[in-house]
Order: sequence, then C-alpha cells, then structure tokens
Amino acid sequence: MSALAKNYNRRKIAFKRGKGSYLYSINGKKYLDFVQGIAVNSLGHANPYLIRAINKQAKKVWHVSNAFIIPEAEKLAKKLTKKTFAESVIFQNSGAEAIEAAIKIVRRYFYLKGQPKKNRILCVKNSFHGRTLATIYASGSKKMTEGFGPKVSGFDHFQFGNYLSLKNAITNKTAAIMMEPIMGEGGIKVVPEWFLKAVRKICNQKKILLILDEVQCGVGRSGKFFAFEHSKIKSDIVPIAKGIGGGFPIGAVLMTKKVASCMTAGTHGSTFGGNPLAMSAGNAVLDQIFKKGFLKNVQKNSDFFNKELNKIKKDYPKIIKDVRGKGLLIGLKLFHDQSKFIKKLEYNRLLTIRASENTVRILPPLNVKKSEINIAIQIIRKVCKEYK
Repeated sequence: MSALAKNYNRRKIAFKRGKGSYLYSINGKKYLDFVQGIAVNSLGHANPYLIRAINKQAKKVWHVSNAFIIPEAEKLAKKLTKKTFAESVIFQNSGAEAIEAAIKIVRRYFYLKGQPKKNRILCVKNSFHGRTLATIYASGSKKMTEGFGPKVSGFDHFQFGNYLSLKNAITNKTAAIMMEPIMGEGGIKVVPEWFLKAVRKICNQKKILLILDEVQCGVGRSGKFFAFEHSKIKSDIVPIAKGIGGGFPIGAVLMTKKVASCMTAGTHGSTFGGNPLAMSAGNAVLDQIFKKGFLKNVQKNSDFFNKELNKIKKDYPKIIKDVRGKGLLIGLKLFHDQSKFIKKLEYNRLLTIRASENTVRILPPLNVKKSEINIAIQIIRKVCKEYK
C-alpha cells in the first residue's frame, strides 16, 4: 500500500527510462510520450546536451543560496533579457512561485508609487495559475477553491475573450490584468491577437500593469519564444517555468526595468531559486531553443500536425468538435468523454493528458520528429475509427 497521500488520481503505469519522445514502462512497453511532464520536457527525455550540462555542474557545486553571487544565474538572466522584452529576472522553482512573485511585484510597485489601495488583479474566470492559496483564488474557480477558505482577497474576474466584461471589471483599485495568452489547463484556448492588443492598450490608458502568464505556453511551445509575441505586443511582467528547465524545476519572473525597480533587497527571496544546478539546466535548454532554425522547425511541425488533425476532425465530425491551440500546445475538444478517449490512446501506446472543457491535451517535446507526429496521427485516427 502506498504511503503517498491520495491527492493525485494516478494512472496504473510507471516508467523505468525515457529517450527523446519515448517512455519505457517497468513492464517493458514503449509509449510515445506526448505529455512530456505536462509541457516540461521541452527537449524530450534524457537529452544528451542537457545531461552533459547537468553532470558537469553536479561535479562543481549544486547549491550556495542567494546570499552569494551565482554566475550561472547571471548567465541565464542575461540570455533571457538579451532575447526577450525583459530587462530584469527573478528566479524561482516553479510556475506557481513565479505567479506568486508577480502578484507581490504588482502590489509593491503601486505601494511605492503612493497608491497602496491600487492592489487588485483582474484575471480570467476559471483560468489556471497554480495551486497555492493566492493562485487558486486568482483562478476564480469554485472547483479549485472549495474547502480552502478563508478567501484570499485581491482578485477580480472577467469572462474569457469578452472585452466588455474586462472593461467593466476595471476599477480605480485595479493594479494589473493577468492572463495566459493560451489557456493550458483551461482547455487550450488561444486568446485572439486583437484581444491581447486591446488589453495592452487599456493597460496603457489606465496605467495598470500587464502580466502574461507563459508558464505553459512560453519557452518556444507556441512556435515563438513567448506566445504573446504572435500579437506583437509587450508585457510588463511574464512568469515562466515548465519548459525552461527541460525537466529540472525552474521558475522565473521576467520584468521591465520600470517594474523591477520596486524589488529591492529583502522584498522577496527563495532558498533554492537560481541554484547553480538548475541554472546550468536552464542555460543548456536555451542553447538549444535559441539555435538557428529551432523555433522555425517547431512552427513547421505544428503546422503539419494541425493540418493532419483537422483532416481527422473532418473525417470524424461526431467525435472531434474542435482542434485547438498554437505551436505544439494542442487540444482536441471532444463531443464525448475525454477520459475514455485518453485511455484508448494509451492502450495504443500514445500518452496524452486532459484539460478543461472535455479537451485532450497533446504536448510533444519541441524537438519531436515528423515521423513521431505521423505515428501519433495514425493512433488518433485508429482510436476515432474504433471509437464507440
């Protein structure tokens, strides 16, 4: 009997090793892994370049704490600021921690401007920003918050994609708008480019900050380094995690210089955030993602995948309602039970995972091969054909 708490509904399957896009179970079965730790293993399993970088660093120093200068963190922050809108970075260990830091930054920013009551953050109703107390109330989902009162205050909500709902929810206490450019857990819903542009405009007009949560859709997952880049806007604060470590826990908050100026010594901290071992993993991941042609290949493969999935949707219109997403963050919204569909895919050796709105989430590694996408297409088509 397991000594682990029952807060996960785990599938009855365990793995002994992985290689690239594949996982091998303890009973010898080979699976095409299109979960990849929920968009975490951006370079797949056991990536040789990543292994070498971590092994090299592991022989030197793992952890020293932020009481000292960490050259590996300085190097990763410089890479991120060189390639993005950001001018400053705070490292954390996870997406939820990065969101929490972003919330603190917003409140501190307006406090120092002499506007301590300008402290509320406007979020999408039934979004997902993590599992901490603050982030579940930011999500505004009854399912997430039930049993975890008292309520953490400071969050208001608007309906997804509804500009009037957003506009009407803004008050003189609104400090920031926070949203995912592509909702991951929320059903692989892409925020339209016109909407992101409109949000940026109203933030400028009302002098409020824009937080774009790229924890799942960032770090190349959409075919650009950040998903919001497709709309050609800039954010003030961007929390990231998942793919940046390629499987090693890393979170980060990217900020403009204006925003970062409020975070002085002692305002925020993390025991493990920015540790040398994690930073070496992050540097290795970015070496690969920023290689010439890498992101173009993500776009190319995603275009092919999307085209083939839409062919299946056309052939099986009573099973697949919609093909969603951007890049290699893909969702199949179904008419029928997603759990049954996911189970049938797994039986055929393709691993996927659920998202809200009866959507099957498909998350290959960013360096997935076209031949592997073809195998996934064949399996999805087979399951649709045999589906009852």
